[in-house]
Amino acid sequence: MSDRTLRIIGGEWRGRKIRFPPVAAIRPTPDRVRETLFNWLQPVIVGSRCLDLFAGSGVLGLEALSRGAAQVVFVDVDAAVSRHLGATLGALGCTRGRVLRSDASRYLGSVEERTGGPFDVVFLDPPFSAPVLSATCDLLERGGWLASGARIYLEAPAAAGEPELPSGWTLLRSKRAGEVGYHLARRDGNDTTTT
Repeated sequence: MSDRTLRIIGGEWRGRKIRFPPVAAIRPTPDRVRETLFNWLQPVIVGSRCLDLFAGSGVLGLEALSRGAAQVVFVDVDAAVSRHLGATLGALGCTRGRVLRSDASRYLGSVEERTGGPFDVVFLDPPFSAPVLSATCDLLERGGWLASGARIYLEAPAAAGEPELPSGWTLLRSKRAGEVGYHLARRDGNDTTTT
């Protein structure tokens, strides 16, 4: 693979190569980390509604769609990234993905964007230079964006250790791959929405 080419590793588009634009902030999740993540998510990914915040290459959301997610909303602030994600979904013939160009915190603060019900799975992989995971988790929780039992994937520098989570969230898994720390949390809400 070139520096700007990734491969979908499971599901309907397994083996398909996707390209992403030459944007410095994009740091795609490595294959072996994605493989582990989607093994963790296997019980809940089919039919789920997903949010790929800080989408970047879009590989996490695309992998979710390939593996049977009902819908993925991709959010990224970069115009080139947003255009490219839209073109990638078009090339795949996928109508279950929606791309929005927005800053993550602005998106989470927007009532207008809240369509389709709460999310079952959220991918949080912000640029390592932007320490926003804790604040983003708080916005997700306070804003009612998450279904009860929702799974939240968090990726951060391994040196940062385990992420700080809102009250009512449980850290299910935590691993390290080189300089990358990756974690899976569950929202243990008490509403009746299920995943």
